[in-house]
Amino acid sequence: MNKNIVSLFLTLFTCLSVFSQIIEPVKWSSDIKELGDNTYELIFKAEIEDGWYLYTQNVPEGGPIATLFSFENENDAFKLVGDVVESKSKSKFDKIFEMDLSYFMDSATFTQKIEVLDPSLALIKASVDFQSCDDEKCIFEFSEFEILLPNSAASKGENITQDSKDKKGTPSKAASSTDGDARGLWTIFLLAFISGFAALLTPCVFPMIPLTVSFFTKQSKTRATGIRNAIMYGLFIIVIYVLLGTVVTTIFGADSLNALSTNVWFNILFFLLLVIFAISFMGAFEITLPQSWANKVDSKADKGGIAGIFFMALALAIVSFSCTGPIVGGLLVEAASKGGIAPIIGMLGFSLAIALPFTLFAIFPGWLNSLPKSGGWLNTVKVVLGFLELAFAFKFLSQADLVMQAHLLEREVFIAIWIAVFGGLALYLLGKIKLPHDGPLPHISVGRLMLGLVTLSFVFYLIPGLWGAPLKLISAFPPPLEYSESPYGVGFTKLGTSGTASESELPEGAHLMAPHDILSFHHYDDGLRYAKEVGKPVMIDFTGWACVNCRKMEQNVWPDPSILRILKNDVVLISLYVDDKRELPEEDKYTSLETGKKIKTIGNLWSDLQIKRYKANAQPFYVLMDHNEKNLIEPVGYTPDAEEYEAWLTEGISKFKK
Repeated sequence: MNKNIVSLFLTLFTCLSVFSQIIEPVKWSSDIKELGDNTYELIFKAEIEDGWYLYTQNVPEGGPIATLFSFENENDAFKLVGDVVESKSKSKFDKIFEMDLSYFMDSATFTQKIEVLDPSLALIKASVDFQSCDDEKCIFEFSEFEILLPNSAASKGENITQDSKDKKGTPSKAASSTDGDARGLWTIFLLAFISGFAALLTPCVFPMIPLTVSFFTKQSKTRATGIRNAIMYGLFIIVIYVLLGTVVTTIFGADSLNALSTNVWFNILFFLLLVIFAISFMGAFEITLPQSWANKVDSKADKGGIAGIFFMALALAIVSFSCTGPIVGGLLVEAASKGGIAPIIGMLGFSLAIALPFTLFAIFPGWLNSLPKSGGWLNTVKVVLGFLELAFAFKFLSQADLVMQAHLLEREVFIAIWIAVFGGLALYLLGKIKLPHDGPLPHISVGRLMLGLVTLSFVFYLIPGLWGAPLKLISAFPPPLEYSESPYGVGFTKLGTSGTASESELPEGAHLMAPHDILSFHHYDDGLRYAKEVGKPVMIDFTGWACVNCRKMEQNVWPDPSILRILKNDVVLISLYVDDKRELPEEDKYTSLETGKKIKTIGNLWSDLQIKRYKANAQPFYVLMDHNEKNLIEPVGYTPDAEEYEAWLTEGISKFKK
């Protein structure tokens, strides 16, 4: 009898311990505030457990999953006013994702203004998709909110604050103010400042410096007047370009620009624009504003006074557009992808670099003697900028391809294109290629030769990237290593511990996981079927594309020689990504009996499997099972100790062999 009681107690304890693996580190609640004139403020609050953190809404491409809100509004009963605004967050550099990431700890508040258009509207339905992590695991979740409007019949006498229910939603990008954003704006400013100096060295701008300076020094009655006019000229240049950045921000909205960075069609449009700009710089044609504009502005510049100086600055912007336009356009494209006031900051940096030389040479006209003479080198600068814009354009095409998961521009193809572009640039600098506006080149200057050799060295640096080299110098540009034809480059992959194999030699549904070449399946049934064929136990890896601690295990623990040997030879690995956003076929969608959630995506399916079978919802989560789908050993989560992880693998495999 006592033994039965003890056995029952142990069973209950085991069950409780298993069920305790379902964790909810972020608890959501909602509220509503009436602002008047049929306008309301929706308030979403997240309470975060100690040791956990929630990512913000603005996460760079290739990073973890951002917090994303959506609102059900099929009949246009209300409209969103602006975007979701979040409370202040923290920021730090993440070594796994190799980028600055912003996050919340303890709590976070998100607000969204709405204007009600339908007087009969009583309920606002919203949802949030989010990722939270601690130092050992991550949770990928979604929650639903149902918020009653204060003046609706249904809400009278009821408490408006609603606890959240679980549901996945459609993302809506938003604005935030963080330290990471500030650093991003400084980057945009410096990039724009450097681009402004590059624009100075083009055939449309550089010859204007001595002409403009001579005008101020000769036409001004006193030196003080000349200096004053030159400073005003520089300030007006800055005002004109900053106004351009302001117009772009105003048209698109400061908080909406960031959404363009993940929009497929805008990325394709940006790509096409930069290609056109690049071809223009190479001499195929010139992008110019109507000549009538320049004539009208020029006539007003002759009137003198402050207005005349302003129109002189405007004339410079119009006349030099064929050279500065592609650079300004490229900057605005890049700044728009950052969102917020980045276009304004970008134009400030660009115009400051343009204005400074005009102002300084007017104050110190003696410096003009030190300027190099105009010549063919100005066109060389323009062509070099064209090559750079062409290379940069493929960054936007790559982003569109990544969002669509079309696999048309995988890592090897991207690197091959860059090798071709920079190889062409090297040949041009070394005098082996001539373009339409190039003059005779009797010899190559030392500066041009050195730049050509540097470019050629960069091409040689890129070539190993075709065979899996990480290329850390350009890590922000090409697709990630896993988004490639194979982890070791074109036509070369490894299977097992040695030898090579083509993709056609892999089992059905299998692929080689970069960078260790571990045979892995992304579908449960495919992996289980193969395990039965080869007589090996199954290891299920519940993971996520944006799971930090999953990457830590794969980068720090799995490469251990003993563990890597086991993963390659002794088990069949099935990696199930719970954040896979691909939609399931309509006939395969269902509502989970365990959670009540609607299972719409592949990631939802694997997450539901983990909860239903193992009563756990955190990643990473590792399971060793036999061919009857029975556990060989108790599943484990994040295990940074390689010896402990190896012991777990060895014990489970030994039980399978018995």
